[in-house]
Amino acid sequence: MGKVKVIEINENIGAANETAAGRIREQMTSSETFFINVMSGPGSGKTTVLSALINLMKDRYRIGEMDVDIESSIDAQQVADLTGVESLQIHNGGLCHIDADMTARALQQYDTADLDLLILENIGNLVCPAEFDTGAHKNIAILSIPEGDDKPLKYPLMFEVSDVVLINKIDTIGFFDFSIDAARDRILALNPDALIFPVSAKTGEGLDKVTAYLESEIKKLKKL
Repeated sequence: MGKVKVIEINENIGAANETAAGRIREQMTSSETFFINVMSGPGSGKTTVLSALINLMKDRYRIGEMDVDIESSIDAQQVADLTGVESLQIHNGGLCHIDADMTARALQQYDTADLDLLILENIGNLVCPAEFDTGAHKNIAILSIPEGDDKPLKYPLMFEVSDVVLINKIDTIGFFDFSIDAARDRILALNPDALIFPVSAKTGEGLDKVTAYLESEIKKLKKL
């Protein structure tokens, strides 16, 4: 019988990522920069939501944004054009995620010392990004009405690791078979501590509650 050599690598890779993520959090906490990792599926309206939130807050807070994509700089350019803030495009070599080491290398190219809020717009995918700690203080997921209220059932890890969930495009709810109550129940069954905000990037509905949350977290960090 031939020999099979088994090498356990998952734990080591995970441990290395956790160590790198911890260093990033320490760095961001030390500089009093609240760092959020924003995740969603493609087409959820992530870039539009973030641009709207930045415009609501940029007169009071110093904000930066980093955008992850396989190719192109379309989203990063859109954020920069719509908000006027500095946006860094990260190409991740065709992967479906960004991990803490990639984030750390990107941060070497982005001076965050004077920022109050740093936003990482993760790649559009409901699976891989949820598996990797980026070093952010908080994870935020965006679920849009057209995607369906069953997404927490199909992609549970995304909602388990997200501290905040924005249910976007509520202005379209009359056109889709989507129950906000069902989505909320499914999210809270996975993560009882999750904060859930129904919003519309198009009309602005609900965004004031999200900015209030972000502002409270920024102020909380600065009191450490």
